Amino acid sequence: MGTTGKNTPIVERRADPFIYKHTDGYYYFTGSVPSYDSIELRRAKTIKGLQEAETFNVWHKHKTGPMSQHIWAPEIHYLDGKWYVYFAASEVNDIWKLRPYVLECKGQDPLKDEWIELGQMQPADGDNKTFVDFSLDGTVFENNGKRYFCWAEKTGGQFAASNLYLAEMESPIKLKTAQFMLTTPDYDWERIDFWVNEGPAVIKNNDKIYITFSASATGACYCMGMMEADSASDLLDRNSWKKSRYPVLESDYNKNIYGPGHNSFTVAEDGQTPLSIYHARDYEKIVGDPLYDPNRHARVMQVKFDNNGRPVFEYY
Repeated sequence: MGTTGKNTPIVERRADPFIYKHTDGYYYFTGSVPSYDSIELRRAKTIKGLQEAETFNVWHKHKTGPMSQHIWAPEIHYLDGKWYVYFAASEVNDIWKLRPYVLECKGQDPLKDEWIELGQMQPADGDNKTFVDFSLDGTVFENNGKRYFCWAEKTGGQFAASNLYLAEMESPIKLKTAQFMLTTPDYDWERIDFWVNEGPAVIKNNDKIYITFSASATGACYCMGMMEADSASDLLDRNSWKKSRYPVLESDYNKNIYGPGHNSFTVAEDGQTPLSIYHARDYEKIVGDPLYDPNRHARVMQVKFDNNGRPVFEYY
């Protein structure tokens, strides 16, 4: 697969890793930089090559106002013939005022061409509940000819529960439908220190669609759960979805992998083998706030499927 070894980081100090494999054969990589102040892109022909690939700082935070603090979890997508980056940001004077924002590349080379700001992601007409509170971790996917936006949002302030929401998209910067709550932290493993569902990622197999997500605080308790639905069903219907009773990926103390989560999906160099790109630390004990510990490294694992076609996440 072109990976560097068992559970070895593919890119160090990059949390919330996201890889997009484009039609040009390159893997485009981005993630949260430790300083949380910019958006960085790199590309390589192989997963292994990303570690040493040249990095391009394509956007930097503002000094004040919106997009001036906590530049988090960027994702790069190619939609309707253009490159877009979705990310979350807050304000220097209100550091928990997280909202989702969008950048658009003016050319076809996302590393070197100009990026422009399109502003905050927009809710559907008449929707006064979406993106009005702590909102982050937006991802984009398509299913049955429709494009969807999935994101995390808290209702009721910083210390409320973070839920995952889903909506159909009207354009790359605007939703078409009102928010649908996909999942809220129901189980004990989603409620350690904070009640959290965040970091959604989408993979399909055998006429099913799966959305993985991350749960609990960002230390060793951080873990991944999974939602599943028939790909032919109404994805905005509560009855379409089933949630995993237990985490599908969690810390492995024997392998020194702590707090795995906020993954994305891509395929190996063969164009077929599904891979999960996730972050984790090499140690459990963290000095200070885990959020500002820089050593969440991007890692890779092959995704396998059980007899029922459900994804299985196993360390090497």
